[in-house]
This record gives sequence, structure tokens and C-alpha cells, in this order.
Amino acid sequence: MGRGPSIEGRKNASDAKRGAAFTKLARDIRIAARGGLPDPAHNAKLRAAVDKALVANMPKDSIERAIRRGAGLEGGAVEEIRYEGYGPGGVALLIDCLSDNPQRSVADVRHALSKHGGNLGTSGSVAFQFQRSGVVAIDSAGAADIEEKVLEIALEAGADDVRNEAGQSIVLCAPEQFEALHKALQDAGLPIAHAGVEMLAANRVTVPVEALQPLRDLLDWLHDLDDVHEVFHNALLPDAQD
Repeated sequence: MGRGPSIEGRKNASDAKRGAAFTKLARDIRIAARGGLPDPAHNAKLRAAVDKALVANMPKDSIERAIRRGAGLEGGAVEEIRYEGYGPGGVALLIDCLSDNPQRSVADVRHALSKHGGNLGTSGSVAFQFQRSGVVAIDSAGAADIEEKVLEIALEAGADDVRNEAGQSIVLCAPEQFEALHKALQDAGLPIAHAGVEMLAANRVTVPVEALQPLRDLLDWLHDLDDVHEVFHNALLPDAQD
């Protein structure tokens, strides 16, 4: 009879998972600090990122270090970099990084793409297929009362569109309307699954069956890279998940 994982093995796996979560939380804090004042009291996006990190029990010194790095007060200068490329099945990819070492970032992204049958493109080769848009996803699960409430509030707050898909009401708006729309939906007490300003594909493409798993593996790999902040693609995945 085989033995299960040792206590030490389980602890190491748990520590690795927590470390990966902290890396992503620190990344969100850095980009929020870079985009505004490095003070949570005067930067709503930074305050939200810090609150999320505190809930996850991220050490306060790590949070403060992430704020300093984002503000350029510690370590190398952090910059936002966008890479464009193609993945399995010809799927278009926009890969946004937050990095203090662009050479490391591009090498990591290029390696991930090449390992999964993709390639790095030139600037502008993919971006024209996407449009910047505010997005608020609300868990509705077919509940008519929630869907109606979302539609009513969204239209009053200046939304461009409301779609119901995969158990969620997806509200779309112009980027400049996002903060007001997000607040209106929050104030209504609606169950918001996620919200942000994203790059949405103008048209989704169907991925060949043989390319589905390689694409998912690539997306997972990219999301696990320390410098990668967001990954956008134009794939129409069967379960409507990214």
C-alpha cells in the first residue's frame, strides 16, 4: 500500500501555494501604488489591494515593501510592459507585465509561448483585435430578480451593455465610467465576482480541440510568472472560463 504525502511534503506544498498567492497580491499592490499616491488612505485602488492582502494574511512588511517598490522608492524602477503574441490554435494574446527587469520578463514570456506552440509578435500585431472596457461581473445564476436589478442599475449608471452568461451578469462600460458604475453596483449590495478595466476581444475565435489543453497550460504558465499582471485572449473556451 502506497504512503500518502508526508506532513513535511504537505507543508511545503501549502507554503508554495501561499507564496504564489502573495506574489500576485504584491503585484497588485505595486501596480496600484504606481498608478496613484503610495498611500492607501488617498488611493482607493491601493486600499482595495492592501485590504485583500491583509485578508490573505500577507505580512505587513511585505505589503509595505510592495508599496515602496511600486512607488519607485525601493529596488529598480518598475514599469508596465505589454507583450503581444499568439498561442496554440492561433489565439491572440495580450500579456501585461509589471517589471523592474524587462529583459527577464520578455525572456520568460517568450519561453512560455515557445514551449506551448506559440510565438511572440511585434508591437501592434495583436492589440488592434482588442478594446479597452470597464467590466463588472455579478453572480446571478439565473436569478431573475438579481438580473433585473443589475440591468436597472447598470443602465442608470451609463453602462454600454449587460450580458448574462455562465451564471453571471456581465456589465460593460467605457473605461471612464467604470468607477461610478462599480460603486453603484457595490452600493446596491450585489454579489460582485470581479471588476476591472480590461482588454476585451472584439471577436472570439473557436479553438481546435487539439489546441485546447495546450492553450490552458500556456495560460496557467503565464499567470504563474512573477512579472505577469494580466493576460487577455480572444479564445472562445467551451466552459466560458479564461
